[in-house]
Amino acid sequence: MVARTRSTLALGLLLVLVGIILLAFELIPALRSWARAVLDWPLIIVGVGAFLFVFGLLAGAPGMAVPASIVAGIGGILMWQNATGEWESWAYAWTLIPGFVGIGIMLESLLSGRARKGLTEGGWMVLISLTLFLVFGSFLGGPIALGGYWPVLLIALGALFLFRSLVSFRK
Repeated sequence: MVARTRSTLALGLLLVLVGIILLAFELIPALRSWARAVLDWPLIIVGVGAFLFVFGLLAGAPGMAVPASIVAGIGGILMWQNATGEWESWAYAWTLIPGFVGIGIMLESLLSGRARKGLTEGGWMVLISLTLFLVFGSFLGGPIALGGYWPVLLIALGALFLFRSLVSFRK
């Protein structure tokens, strides 16, 4: 019952704040034109991610950090693509999404008091995501071209998994 009351309170507070901001845009036309000039549409997606994170904090739901980091991360990718015009980078940029999940897991674990476990689990997801980003970006025309050496990343990641499984098997 307490969690439900807390989440309702958080939702009410956020709705009032968003309403105040939107009312200010309606009442002050100069503010609206300023926002159009300064804010770009991908920033709205990052803002939704921030909204989800703050809602999770206020509602006492640290698990909201995971979807918040996914939405904000995708917004960040879209901001970069919108600024550079390199929309074809989606061919390999999608590999960053599991890394956003990993960041969300790390944030959730820090907020839940399970920092060590979350940093380990989230860290692995970030490592795998970055490796996939480098591999796919390498042979799909990404900014970091590893040439014919991208399979070395897969070998290194596989060796790391083998080492990890052997160490945990001995325990």
